[in-house]
Amino acid sequence: MTTLNINGKDRQVDADPSTPILWALRDTLGMTGTKFGCGAALCGACTVHLNGQAIRSCVTPISAAAGQKITTIEAVTEGGDKVGKAVRDAWVKHDVAQCGYCQSGQIMSATAFLKTVTPGKLPSEAEIDSAMAGNICRCGTYARIRAAVADAAKALA
Repeated sequence: MTTLNINGKDRQVDADPSTPILWALRDTLGMTGTKFGCGAALCGACTVHLNGQAIRSCVTPISAAAGQKITTIEAVTEGGDKVGKAVRDAWVKHDVAQCGYCQSGQIMSATAFLKTVTPGKLPSEAEIDSAMAGNICRCGTYARIRAAVADAAKALA
């Protein structure tokens, strides 16, 4: 039994310690907002935050997360997270989602990035592109993603 702090609540997970966080979230806890994409940390669909850092949950074992704070898309977009709300609102404004499959990972990466930006500073396109690298969108909505991240940064400035 492993205790994981997920979205501020301790949860007991009865799984092998090598089980990836993704499968503990989805299969054991029924939290399906985090998506499975590639299983090799290459696409970003499974992105969650571990102590505020964007990580790929498909390759991170639950043993590495014990005693840490995991934040999922559910907590970031419920409205209690100021940065997550700004990102979610910008996503809607810019009509970012097409098929939508990658969006939870994209939003998690954007939120983690914007939390590192100095208050009042607007990130450049190159900084946004660098922060979002590794999050693949099969539909190719990269221009809308970049615009939404920039818009969220403006809303937070």
